[in-house]
Amino acid sequence: MGRSKQIAVNAFSMASPTQSWAGLWAHPRSNGLGYTDIEFWTDLARLCERGLIDAVFLADVLGANDVYGGTTDAVLRSGTMMPNNDPMVLISAMAAVSRNLCFGITGNTTYEQPYLLARRFSTLDHLTKGRVAWNVVTGVLASTARAVGTTQQVAHDARYDMADEYMELMYKLWESSWEDGAAVRDKTSRTFADPDKVHMVHHHGEHYRCDAMHLSEPSPQRTPMIYAAGASGRGRVFAGRHAECTFMSTSDIGFAKKTVQAYRDEAVRAGRRPDSVKVFNAATVIVASSSAEARDIQRDIAAYSDEEGNLAMFSQWLGIDLSKYAPDDPITYVESNAIQSIMEAMTKYNPGRPIKVRDLGQFGKIGGREAFFVGSADEVCDEMVKWTEEADLDGFNLVRTVEPGGLGAFVDLVVPELQNRGVYKTAYAPGTMRQKFFPGSDGRLPPDHIGSTFRHRVVEPA
Repeated sequence: MGRSKQIAVNAFSMASPTQSWAGLWAHPRSNGLGYTDIEFWTDLARLCERGLIDAVFLADVLGANDVYGGTTDAVLRSGTMMPNNDPMVLISAMAAVSRNLCFGITGNTTYEQPYLLARRFSTLDHLTKGRVAWNVVTGVLASTARAVGTTQQVAHDARYDMADEYMELMYKLWESSWEDGAAVRDKTSRTFADPDKVHMVHHHGEHYRCDAMHLSEPSPQRTPMIYAAGASGRGRVFAGRHAECTFMSTSDIGFAKKTVQAYRDEAVRAGRRPDSVKVFNAATVIVASSSAEARDIQRDIAAYSDEEGNLAMFSQWLGIDLSKYAPDDPITYVESNAIQSIMEAMTKYNPGRPIKVRDLGQFGKIGGREAFFVGSADEVCDEMVKWTEEADLDGFNLVRTVEPGGLGAFVDLVVPELQNRGVYKTAYAPGTMRQKFFPGSDGRLPPDHIGSTFRHRVVEPA
């Protein structure tokens, strides 16, 4: 007997040799070295669409991770999120070989120029026929600030204050600059656009100024579907106001349940329905025809996981130089400008034994990282269903391991079993990304979303 709520799944990737599990590009069966080839991305899109994966969700960072030891040595040696290419450039190729697969693209509000970013998203929304989402991030690396000529990194909560204003300007460009019907496209009258229906945006805020019309005509969604990954207190407030989907990373169901409820509560405080925000958790999945085989695969992958690279990644996420600590030192709570929710999950809300520095360098289930499912298809499906039921999750972002085998095994083994249980779609829903994720949507921002208040309103004469 199936549940009414089906599990959504995104493939979590990045334009780099290895993503969050350091060093796995060196595995004999890894295609990580092909990340600079267009076929790497078109093959990924085809595999995802074969498995009815909802979206490819692309991470990005705009600076080199130099937190561990004060250098980039560890991430360069392990090829972990460094080097990394622009995720936006990948989308057109993947969209050309797919019809329903959607794309979540990370864009940074602290360092990207809003006027230009708005055009890039509109362009991709056109080319994909409305299959794109913006994963809104504010940045965690001080090296990014230095790279773009800023003297110091903006404080954590202040970055979200800037992001709120950034979003306001983006909504103005996407929703109010061009009226519905402004793009006439009439060959008979030789009129492409009605000038009276295209308007200048005048935004003079604390952080941003803009006096311009949006350069793109309205795309299928106008505003792309909005993701937000912040699970800190300030991040949840931002998500409740702006996000249609949220993304967190925890290995504890209890913490996940608490965070899901917090997202829903913040949406209600922002005047929205609690179900207007879908919540995804990251998950590493190792699946095979038997539990024993899956464990063998886990041990095989662990042999290629780079301990120092993993510690460098945690140093970035926590904002702490872990090279200064001994392997058996416990992780204790420290407030930083990095990802506060990961620190809280590892310390304040960690129900198990204290997490030590050496734990963070291993490939396996680690408190403070994502969910970690290893086993047969039945066992993995049991865990996925348990998480969605107990934590009220909507789905998972599948963390990249050794590809294409890792995702391929999920598509071939897990997807059919989830379908047999009635908790996974058997066909894509039609329409734009927003319509696929929210059945009944007209493809535009819903009326209770703050962005919809910026739509141009035609005032009828009295």
